[in-house]
Amino acid sequence: MTAPFHLACASNSASILAANLAASPVVRAGIPFEVIENGGSAAQAYNLALDRIAASSGADLVVFAHHDVYLPNGWESLLARRVAELDAHDPDWALAGAFGISMDHRHFGPVWTSSLGQIVGRVPFAPEQVQSFDEMLIVLRRSSGVRFSDGLPGWHLYGTDVVCKARAAGKKAYALGLNCIHNDRFHEGLDESFAQAYHWIRKEWRDSLPVRTPITKISRSGLHLYRDTWEGRKSRKYRQRDAVDTGLAPHLLAARCGWSDLSLSCSP
Repeated sequence: MTAPFHLACASNSASILAANLAASPVVRAGIPFEVIENGGSAAQAYNLALDRIAASSGADLVVFAHHDVYLPNGWESLLARRVAELDAHDPDWALAGAFGISMDHRHFGPVWTSSLGQIVGRVPFAPEQVQSFDEMLIVLRRSSGVRFSDGLPGWHLYGTDVVCKARAAGKKAYALGLNCIHNDRFHEGLDESFAQAYHWIRKEWRDSLPVRTPITKISRSGLHLYRDTWEGRKSRKYRQRDAVDTGLAPHLLAARCGWSDLSLSCSP
């Protein structure tokens, strides 16, 4: 069982893309795949991908994934099962994702992250409504009419902004349990580009705050950004100790997680 979808990625590194997302079995099998290279911002790149997909395959489901994400064997079958569950739960859904923060602030996955050296996120036993996503993998239903905000600068927090847009349109976003590998490098901490995106969302969605993201809380005061920036600096050496080498083949990471064949191992 498969669900027709189009894969999209914004990438600035051909080598990272080739070693991870492009190495996924579903990509090698020929799934429609749109790559936007060196886009002005994540939101602009993804909206460009939406326009290109509308003019080509016309697929309703678009899977936006980072270039350092790996989709294990059978991932497309897993997606089909999860989307069928979601259609039954909420026929008017707009967004789904691999990792999100629920309305009561719980973290739902599960996904492997190399930067932390572990599987993160609870396993949802049913579609779990979320208030934000990690940007590593987001599924958008084009018929919902939801798009990314062109004005959001940089490459951070668009997984929060797009959920805010869906909720403003009366639609919902969900974590589904879309097991995958995020072969991401160690993150030193929150940089200036993150701060710019944070303050843009504070202004754009002021009446919807607070919103909890996978990294920090976006509040009207903005004080959480400064607190979590400081906490990140203090925890740097401990986080760096736990990070895993991104040079490891992602299919081996998937095997370590027990995700060598998701069509068999992740039954409903």
